[in-house]
Amino acid sequence: MNALESQLDYCLGTAIPEPGRAFEVAPGVLWARMALPFALNHINVWMLRDSLPGAGGAPPREGWSIVDCGIDNAATRSAWEELFASRLDGLPVLRVIVTHMHPDHIGSAHWLCERWNARLWISATDFGIARMASTASAGFGGPLSAAFMAVHGMAADPGAVDKVASRTNYYRNLVPSVPTSYRRLLDRSTFSAGSAGSRADWTCHVGYGHAPEHMAFHCESARVLISGDMVLPRISTNVSVVDVEPEADPLTLYLDSIERMREIDPGVLVLPSHGLPFKGLHTRIGQLQAHHAERFVETIEACAEAPLSAFELVPVLFKRPLDLHQMTFAMGESLAHLHALWFQGKLERTTGADGVIRFATI
Repeated sequence: MNALESQLDYCLGTAIPEPGRAFEVAPGVLWARMALPFALNHINVWMLRDSLPGAGGAPPREGWSIVDCGIDNAATRSAWEELFASRLDGLPVLRVIVTHMHPDHIGSAHWLCERWNARLWISATDFGIARMASTASAGFGGPLSAAFMAVHGMAADPGAVDKVASRTNYYRNLVPSVPTSYRRLLDRSTFSAGSAGSRADWTCHVGYGHAPEHMAFHCESARVLISGDMVLPRISTNVSVVDVEPEADPLTLYLDSIERMREIDPGVLVLPSHGLPFKGLHTRIGQLQAHHAERFVETIEACAEAPLSAFELVPVLFKRPLDLHQMTFAMGESLAHLHALWFQGKLERTTGADGVIRFATI
């Protein structure tokens, strides 16, 4: 545990659920994990005890709602089948709720919705982007992403550019399909969950910067926040500029979003998508804000010495070896810091004779 983590309260301990197993973390809320084939090797998923009205005056349908679901592969499906057999009391899945459109969160949604005849619940923007990304490569690799990274300095490493260009099926391999219909989640909208005799309201809190329209879910009565990727306990949330929105300022949007989350009870149990459940929401928000403030200082100091591309800034902000998967995220995040300072008027952006975009202090 690092110094910042020691300021958080890991009130449930450090035990984690094994594949196909789940812990109860709050009344009617189960925690399971799905494996990921990346350096970040897991995603937390949550199951809410639930019921939905029966048709034609029939009794309520008892079951579960799933929040996030892992990528679509054989290991994930097998883990879900174990959970269905051992942990859901023989009850069906009633709905699949997704915080946002990244593959580890929505990948298995189409399979789950089809298997259980359940509806997908997600924001409209992320539903649309997921549908688009599952049929195209923009934003997740392929020639457009490669050209975008090349113009931001990766041209200095032609081999890396070629590898990005070859990743034409990255999203589709993890999210082969997206349900054709959905129920729309909106900021401040609410849904109730729980068994027929004991239901509680969950409020949606929109977050921008990490995903187009990320939704976190707060249950005030249970003092629980499913934070998705907006607030993570050990790592900072990736915030990237990508090729489909090349002049975006996602980091400012992200920082504004987590500042708005300070209105949530500071004593909530935070259920993040990665890492351990914890208490200390406002403390962690402050840590994340301080982290980016430090990165802004490093960025300005580096650009004051010489104009830098996003690729040239990567080793300034990321002082460890990076594989290609990590490098693409680091490129996007370096550019997000540069763009935030550019929009603030602290950096100027110019295109050199070599066609590479660089940033310098004004």
